[in-house]
Amino acid sequence: MKPNTVGRAGGGSPLPHPVYPATSMPPETGFVTGTIVLTMDGEMPVEFLSPGDRVITRDSGMARLQTIARSTRRIRVVSIAAGSLGDTRPDQDLILPAAQQVLIRDWRAKAMFNARQALVRAEALIDGEFIRDLGEQDITLHQLRFAGSHIVYAGGLELAAASDHTAGLRPAA
Repeated sequence: MKPNTVGRAGGGSPLPHPVYPATSMPPETGFVTGTIVLTMDGEMPVEFLSPGDRVITRDSGMARLQTIARSTRRIRVVSIAAGSLGDTRPDQDLILPAAQQVLIRDWRAKAMFNARQALVRAEALIDGEFIRDLGEQDITLHQLRFAGSHIVYAGGLELAAASDHTAGLRPAA
């Protein structure tokens, strides 16, 4: 059973939070508005997150969100159909920046990179049918910043939340 998406008390609109310029992270990565992120308070749309929120991560269990950089830019995006990366992975259709790193840890990692797991740019997974290149679009991106690099559960996938490489994982593409 899938948990219900939670919001903040007092309404359906995101809480205001400081927005920092995306200067130290690649501007073409991040989470598209509406992407659901798994937090200690349940599933939450990325635009509802605030500094201090506790986000569930694959590599450390939980990490406290330090800052969020939000920007709207024209970038190349990829559409990933629900279930195309495994049973319920992602659990619904998902739009990602082409440069967003996705953790794969199934037969794809072995077949494509001869590794048990790999961080792969979304564009490296394009197959033209289930994972498609949507070209350039104007997209609002939310870049989550933590004290260190992490793999977060977002949109039903495991996605890199910072430009630095997570210890023990090196980008495959």
